[in-house]
Amino acid sequence: MLGTSPSTCARAWRTSPAGRPRPGRAPRPCDGLPPEVLRAPVAPLGWSPLGLVQHLGWVERRWMRWGFAAEDVRPYPPGGERAEWHVPSELPVAEVWTRFEREVAAGRAQFAGVALHTPARTGGRFPKDEEPPVLGRILFHLFQEYARHIGHLDVARELIDG
Repeated sequence: MLGTSPSTCARAWRTSPAGRPRPGRAPRPCDGLPPEVLRAPVAPLGWSPLGLVQHLGWVERRWMRWGFAAEDVRPYPPGGERAEWHVPSELPVAEVWTRFEREVAAGRAQFAGVALHTPARTGGRFPKDEEPPVLGRILFHLFQEYARHIGHLDVARELIDG
């Protein structure tokens, strides 16, 4: 995608199932991993694949619900950004996936039928006295974020599988 404009990437993100995990679809590097491996921190990375999935749910929330829609939602878990990478042992794996899928679905609902040049609402992530980014820029950022983290999961999977 070198040389591709943010609006082209954002359009692809919004219309292509390959651009972003859809509800009910796990990022591919996690496919086939048993729960104990999903939960285990990967050395030397220090985070677990499931922790990264949980982090992506918070990323969706921050950029789409708190950001684009200015919803009054908690942008970080109790304990701050670091806590979003830690999955409590009592939290079932299926619940982490459900929460992630719920945030992805909520994000998609925010931009369904909305033009890419539409500015984000102010009052959530973006202060009222500043010009907010447009939807296309937010989706472009999310596209980059997912690309990085799916790459991180690929590295983790190589370390796990040997």
